[in-house]
Amino acid sequence: MVQTPRFLPCGDSALTVEFGSAIDRDLNGKVLALDALLRRNPPAGLIETVPTYRSLTLQFDPTLLDYGALIHRLEEVTRDLQPQATAGTRWRVPVVYGGEYGIDLEDVARHHGLTSSKVIEIHASAVYRIYMIGFLPGFAYLGGLDPRIATSRRTQPRLKVPSGSIMIGGEQAGIVPMEMPSGWHLLGRTPVLSYAPERDPAFLFAAGDEIIFEPIDASRWDALEKAALNGEPVAERVSA
Repeated sequence: MVQTPRFLPCGDSALTVEFGSAIDRDLNGKVLALDALLRRNPPAGLIETVPTYRSLTLQFDPTLLDYGALIHRLEEVTRDLQPQATAGTRWRVPVVYGGEYGIDLEDVARHHGLTSSKVIEIHASAVYRIYMIGFLPGFAYLGGLDPRIATSRRTQPRLKVPSGSIMIGGEQAGIVPMEMPSGWHLLGRTPVLSYAPERDPAFLFAAGDEIIFEPIDASRWDALEKAALNGEPVAERVSA
């Protein structure tokens, strides 16, 4: 693990602050702590910050913010930077597992010598941390998958995975915001719209939030999907 951050230039108007090279809660906590600090007190010329698992990319206007001055400020604020101590919002997300909603559930169960019910139990018993939002608008990369069901990605990716798919790939889990290609394994599907461009805010989840999955019967799908499309809350905010 990198003890001090690296500052990596990304052209003439962006740089990345890299805290390490692993999927690690404390590393990610430092990323989010720096992101929050810069959002509270942004230097003139800072345009956007983009947090990831282990780094924060800063886009800036080089006519307003000198690269050297930015590096100096970042060195100062990261010297004793502590990981963000508190999680964001915890969400309860309803999921229909298996069948047409999660077409890889049985294969994942067989791969691990488990029943489908046991895979559901294991998957739905964890508390997942959203490490980052990326790849597509609203795509939530989740840490916290139980190693007992961690599964390498498919050798043949699918060209189309439906919106709302709940899936796993390696030691990561994810929530699909829109139809997309993927080689991850589909365990279920949620009617929750994690990204809706006409909604304010368009992104339901944020890096640092937590997710718990609630298994529901397929008979509830139509009503919940209709509610979500009508802008009604389907994911529930819950206390830790």
